[in-house]
Amino acid sequence: MDVAWAGDKKLRGNICKNHEAAEKAMLAAEKSDLYVLPEMWNTGFVTKPEDLFPRQGQTTVGAGAAGEDGAGGGTLLWMQRMADKLDAAVAGSIAVQLPDGSFRNRLYFIKPSENGQCSMVNVQWYDKHHLFTYGGEHLHYTPGGERVTVEWRGVRLRLCTCYDLRFPLWLRCRDDYDALVCVASWPTVRMHAWRVLLQARAIENQCYVLGVNRVGDDPVCHYSGGTAFVNPYGEMTTCPEDEASVLTQTIDMEHLRTFRGKFPVLKEAD
Repeated sequence: MDVAWAGDKKLRGNICKNHEAAEKAMLAAEKSDLYVLPEMWNTGFVTKPEDLFPRQGQTTVGAGAAGEDGAGGGTLLWMQRMADKLDAAVAGSIAVQLPDGSFRNRLYFIKPSENGQCSMVNVQWYDKHHLFTYGGEHLHYTPGGERVTVEWRGVRLRLCTCYDLRFPLWLRCRDDYDALVCVASWPTVRMHAWRVLLQARAIENQCYVLGVNRVGDDPVCHYSGGTAFVNPYGEMTTCPEDEASVLTQTIDMEHLRTFRGKFPVLKEAD
């Protein structure tokens, strides 16, 4: 399966402009089965989601919802449109507000539809489990509690978001996924940890790792990208740093099955 993803410079808070930038990058990329965008790609990282959701109950995001995200940008509809246009899955995290008023950092995985409408059949999601307390994320968002793996064109993909990458037990492969998809807003100051952790997760879980990080600035941090594709041996291919770019790579399932069969680490794990 071919995958493409971008670490774009984000126009902070400007959802429509970020849709345009992402669409341009995706259409210019090599044809792929999956396109992955960074954490909160449509706004930049939102520390206080209340600023994006000025009115209680503005959003209808929930099980199978096809409505606009709470900030009014129609991000789910845009993702569905791109999935249909490219005949591919589109993944990326956005801030959402649920009907009960709580906020989630939600990583959507949207597959092409048969009729152009979002439904529970082609929309799946993962709510970030480990909120970044150092940055105060836990003060505004509710953590998710479910491990989420999606299957797409013969590949099982485990979803996770940014800070989750530091928790190997949460991401331990129980012979239930082939690739780990991690979307992030990981700052430049901790880039060494980003690279090492991506490689560690790939090696210990005998899996491919797609680490998709943003490029740009917010009031607190600089983000230099470092979007990477890591194979099960820990070998890494990356995007240029500090540059909005797209990286396209191939998940080789035959190679993965052969490696896991010859060197059965997962079957011998504690």
